[in-house]
This record gives sequence, structure tokens and C-alpha cells, in this order.
Amino acid sequence: MTTTSLTPPAGEPWPEAGDFPPPLLPPASAPEGAAPGRTAHPPLFPEFPLPPTGPKGPASWAGRLRTLPARTWRGRPEDPRWVRPSLLALLAATAVLYLWGLSASGWANSFYSAAAQAGSQSWKAFFYGSSDAGNFITVDKPPLALWPMALSARVFGLSSWSVLAPQALMAVGTVAALYATVRRRFSPLAGLLAGLAFALTPVAALMFRFNNPDALLVLLLTLAAYGLVRAIEAAGTRWLVFTGVMLGLAFLTKTLQAFLVLPAFALVYLVVAPTGLWRRVRQLLAGGLAMVVAGGWWVAVVELVPASARPYIGGSQDNSFLSLTFGYNGLGRLNGDETGSVGGGGRNRLPAGAEAVLGNGPGGAPAGGPGGAMRGGGGWGETGITRLFDGDIGGQIAWLLPAALILLLLGLWATRRYARTDTARAAFLVWGGWLLCTALTFSFMSGIFHQYYTVALAPAVAALVGMGVDGLWRARHRLPYAAVLAAALAVTAVWAYVLLGRSSDFQPWLRPAVLAGGLLAAVALLVAGPLGARLASGGPTGTPADAPADGRAGARRIAGRVTAVAGLVGAAAALGGPAAYALETVGTPHQGSIVLAGPSVAGGFGPGGMRGRGPGGGGPALWLDGQMVTPQQGGGQGGGQAVPGSPQQDGGRGTGRVPNGNGSAQGPGPYIVIGGPGGMNGLLNGAQVSDEAAALVAQDADRYRWAAATSGSQNAASYQLVSGVPVMALGGFNSSDPSLSLDAFRQYVREGKVHWFVGGGSRGFGGGETAGVNGANGPGGESSQSDTAKIEEWVKAHYTARTVGGSTFYDLTRPPTS
Repeated sequence: MTTTSLTPPAGEPWPEAGDFPPPLLPPASAPEGAAPGRTAHPPLFPEFPLPPTGPKGPASWAGRLRTLPARTWRGRPEDPRWVRPSLLALLAATAVLYLWGLSASGWANSFYSAAAQAGSQSWKAFFYGSSDAGNFITVDKPPLALWPMALSARVFGLSSWSVLAPQALMAVGTVAALYATVRRRFSPLAGLLAGLAFALTPVAALMFRFNNPDALLVLLLTLAAYGLVRAIEAAGTRWLVFTGVMLGLAFLTKTLQAFLVLPAFALVYLVVAPTGLWRRVRQLLAGGLAMVVAGGWWVAVVELVPASARPYIGGSQDNSFLSLTFGYNGLGRLNGDETGSVGGGGRNRLPAGAEAVLGNGPGGAPAGGPGGAMRGGGGWGETGITRLFDGDIGGQIAWLLPAALILLLLGLWATRRYARTDTARAAFLVWGGWLLCTALTFSFMSGIFHQYYTVALAPAVAALVGMGVDGLWRARHRLPYAAVLAAALAVTAVWAYVLLGRSSDFQPWLRPAVLAGGLLAAVALLVAGPLGARLASGGPTGTPADAPADGRAGARRIAGRVTAVAGLVGAAAALGGPAAYALETVGTPHQGSIVLAGPSVAGGFGPGGMRGRGPGGGGPALWLDGQMVTPQQGGGQGGGQAVPGSPQQDGGRGTGRVPNGNGSAQGPGPYIVIGGPGGMNGLLNGAQVSDEAAALVAQDADRYRWAAATSGSQNAASYQLVSGVPVMALGGFNSSDPSLSLDAFRQYVREGKVHWFVGGGSRGFGGGETAGVNGANGPGGESSQSDTAKIEEWVKAHYTARTVGGSTFYDLTRPPTS
């Protein structure tokens, strides 16, 4: 049964709580029917006493605060003195690693940096998560992840560091929460190893130094796991409510992705909590209610406020956060039917013969081969059970994933005869459920999938590795468990060798070193651990029992030292690959919407986030009727330059002859021109804005609600961040949201609310005719145009263009031409 702490009398001050330790565990007894004198092996995962429970309520706060420094440094009274300093050193090292050179990434994802800027200027923009302080449109996520960045910008001023530092500090919080969760039931070694494995996960080193919502999501999910573990210990309702609150806040961070762990969490508590069934059901209902309240209050406000009194909900097609949640950010991610998205369903589905290359195919080819890039999930990589191990995804998260799965099976097998309420098995079920539910969803989802999503797996992988190694290291003298430990280490070393081979030019010495060190350590653990135990007991396979005691003791010490060294070498080999990738990630600036950890991988994205698709790994490309078209990267706002023999660009559309993959001409056909300084015409990275253009946007900006308007959130963010004034992002992120009709925009112009229109942004997906593909829904007539494209065409037809610093401006305050 689970041990619980004795509670001191209500009036007892906190410092004396240590006088009430938990009951000691009885020693292991021999199995029933065992031979006399036989000693029972201790359980693989013995109970560890829980920390003492001090008095509750306001009367205890003074004592808690008074003893907080000593308790923070010392930790649990029963812990060895090295434990708490080691934890503090791990947290400090994590802070240094994640804060080091943080500003090198600039605005990182300018889409969210601009929203943080807006939130630092306007409380209304802060609340709704608006992209601009004029509150035209929101980001396509709930606003919770923006709030720490916006508050930091308000306190420290807007800068790259103030925007990115909150995420780096969240990494420290996640390591601490992960340690605390694992340490509740396992040894300090397990908690420290889990925290270290998480901190060195490449995708964690990427996303906790970036400003996407994933950092806060992972922190909140880890805190939810902590609350669930605490609730399972004694069927505590308040901790289950805490778990529900954390999941609700995670929903306000990244909508339904927060609930991927929910089925596993609820089922585990329903099965193993140490109380009656109907009380467990009532507690789950209470936790669910807390989750709904914590995550639903903001949704209720947004849905109840009239649309005219709030910004447009970015990413939706009907200005509804609920449809955004269950469509574009919900079921659409699973089945690929994402109206308004890149290659999504509905009006933005690409026609036959024209597929954007965004997959993970070998050598830069789209997954699934020509003609199948956007079908069945191929546009975002091949779906299937091996997805998380393939291509450049493996280097993000999969280093310890095979070991985590092996150790999960070990934990469930080793605890198969434990009581229903055993907390060791419950811990494996919590973290294993998290891992399996999330990993299977990522593996088979057909909609938008980015490699950095896998950061949501990092805490579960790290926890399973820490817990499993903890038990196996304790039982390393027993041959079956030594064999499992050696096998897990050998598999990890071989897999690291494979992953490092995908970046063959990256630290070439590391690959053989990891393989050799891991395999040698595995052999040493397999031999030295059990040999040391046999030497200690004597017997026919060890030193004879009547041999001198000094000889047996000396041989035992040697075997113990070999085992210790093998453990250190094995840990270094297992963590060497991800640590090298993490350090490479920290030393590389990352900008844009699609970023990856580690060095470049053949056929994958580069470190900065753009996948090399052309010959020689150049810019992005397009498959046309089985042939690859490769536009060259070009200068200027929003436009990739046409390749020799290709048609001149016209808003990303054309009907001329385009070159095939060999450079020869190919007949007319639908095509998309993607490229330019921001990748896909500003869809991914935004625009390069000169000082002259920024100064022009800021000119007399206080006289207008929006200093400028342009197509797409990334383009708008680029101008807004450099000028410091609100810029209207027509069409939202993909330029495809029906956020403003032409008539409404003309009314804004007549009322003098917009000063400049910045042209060139509607090329690419969503801004032209049905995702910028000519002839997708007819011959390119008026009915096939998006609202954003109609606005840009109207501006071009009625206002005079002015080129400043490489950007095209239209002054909307001047009388329009006829």
C-alpha cells in the first residue's frame, strides 16, 4: 500500500513537522514456500517515504516563510546532503543554457512577438491576444502564452530578450516540476536524471528559447502531472482540482492539444486512486469542472462580447473562437481538412497536379512522392507509427524514445503484482499514458504538423527514463535486470549512431564515440554488476566461499567500481547525442514560423527553419505534374524571383511555361510561386523592412488607428515591430481569413483610420485565387478571390504606388483615382 505522512497536531509550528516522520517500511520477507534461510530480493521499485506534511492554513505561513531558505537548500531531511545542491546546480545550469545568447534569434516568431508588443501597448489587445494595438485581428491561438511576454515587455521594455526570457525561465520551472513529480515516488537519482534528460532534449532547447505557445503548454502539462501524482497518493480532491486547473490553463495556451493527455490522466485516476469507485467518479467530475472553468471563462467572454466590440478571431472563417478550436486548431489538425490553412480543406485545397512541398521525403522530395505531397498527411510528412523516428523529426525528440518505451514496459511488468493503488505503477501509467496518447496522435494526424510539436513528449520521455533507470540501477546486481539495463543502453547508443548519421558533417567524431562508449558500458554493466553480487555471496560461479575474506572484498570493490564507471560512461553515451544537438541549437539563431533543433539534416529544414527543396538544398519548391519547380530566393518585399523560363510573377499566379526538375520547359499548368525573403512570400518569416520604410510607416502614426495595412500577419508583424505602431494584418496568418470585406476596408479608408497600404503581401497561400493557385476554382474570376486579394487589387487600381526602401506603399489618405 502507499505510505502516507502522519500529520502533526494542528497547532504545531512548521519547523517541528520533521518530528512526525512517515512510518518505516517493513523489510522484505521471503516468498511463501521458499527454502529456509533464503533472502528475498527487495522490490524493483520500493516505496520511498513521502515528505512530512506540515500544518495547513494561514497560521502556518509565517513558519513556512521563515524556514523556506533552509528547506530550499537542504531539501528532505532523509536525503543525502548532495541531493539538494545537485538539484539547484541543475536548475542553475538550465537557466544559463537557455538564457545564453537569447537575443541572437531576434524577434524569433514575429507573429507572436508583434502580439506581445500589442499587449504591452493596449490592455484590450493583451486580453484578446490581438496582433496589433488597434485590435483588428487576434493570433490564431488563445492568449495565455502571450501574457507573460507582454507583461515582460511592459516591465522591461520591448526587446528580443524581454520577449524570449519568460520561455527560458519556464524551462527552469519545468525541470523543477519534473524533478518534484518523479521524486515523489522514486529516488533523488531518478528525479535528477529526468530533469537532466529533459534539459538536454534538443527540441526543448529550441522551444524554451522561442516564443511559440509550446513552452508554456509543456510547463502546465508537467504541473498537471504533478497534481495528478499527488492526488493519487491519498485520493486528494484538491490536487485533482489543481490538475484540472492546469489543464484548463493549458487549453488557453494551445487549445485542444492540451487535452491529448486527458484520457490517460482520467483513466489512471479512475482505476488506481485509493478510495471507493463512486468517490473517484465524483472527484473526476470536480476536476473536470475546474478544468472547464479555468479554460472556459475567457472563451465565454469572447463568445458573449459582440463581434463589433472585439477583434476578429484569427484563423477562423466565421469570427468564432469555438469554430477555430474545433476546426482549424482541432479536428482539422487530425483529418487535414483545415479551411483557411496552407493546403487545407475547403476553398484552400490545392488542385490536382499542384502540391506544395512541405513534407519529409528523402533527399528533399515530398513525402509520398510526386503528386502526393498534400494527400493523406504527406504535405506534413508521412503519417504512420514510425513518423516520430523519421527524417528530421527523430533528431528533435527520438534520442531516448526507444529506451523510454522499453523502460515503460519494464515498469508495468515489474509492478504487475503490486496492489491496485501502488504509486509506482501509477507513475508509469501517468507518464506512459501521456507519451502514448500524444505520440500516437502526432504519428497519425493528417493536418498541419510541425517538428517542434514533439516538445510535448519531452517530459514524459525524460520521466520514464529517470524512473526506469532508477529501478534497474538499484537491481543491477541481478542478472535479468542488468540485462534489461544493458539492452536499453545498447539500443540507445545504436539509435544515436543512426540519428547522428543523418547529419554526417556535424561533429563526425561524436558518432563512433557514442556507439563505442554505449556498447562497452552495456557489456560492463551486464558483467560487472551480477559478478559483484556473486563475489559478495560466494558460490560456485564466484570466488569460493572459503576463500580469504580480503580477496572477496577486493574483487567486489573492483566490480563495484567498474559498474560505477560503466554507469557514468553509459549516461554520457546516452545523452551525448542530444546534448550536442541541444548545444548546436542554443548556438544557432532561429527565426520564422517553422524552426528545428540541431544541425541540418539531409532532405530536411535548415537550422533556421526553412526546408531545402531545390537542387543543392536551396529554397522551397513545388511539384507540378510529377516535376519539381524551384523558384529562386529573391530580394524585395514578398516575392520569390522567377526562374529562367518561368512566367513572371503576378501575385503568385500565372499560366506560362515553367521549368521542370531538369531545367527544361514544361507546358502550361497550375503552379504556385513561393519564395522570397520571408519564405513563401512572407507566410513563414515576414518581410525584410528597411529603415526608410519603417520611418515612413511611423510617420504621423498617432493620427491613425492603424499606421498601415498589409496582407498576412507575418508581413504586418515585420512592419509593426520595427516601427512600433499598429499595422493591420489583412487575412490573418495565411492571408485567408475573411476578416474584412472590401466594402468595410473602403469605409475604414473614408474614415481616415488607415494611413498606408503596403503591397506585395498577398502572394502565396491564401492571398490570391484559392491559395494563390490559378484556375483552382475556375478561370480566376472574381468569385475565386479572397477578400484580401480583392482589397489589394482595389488599392492598386485606385492609388499611386510609391517605392521606399524596397517596399511598395500606397497613401490611402490621398484622393483615389477614378
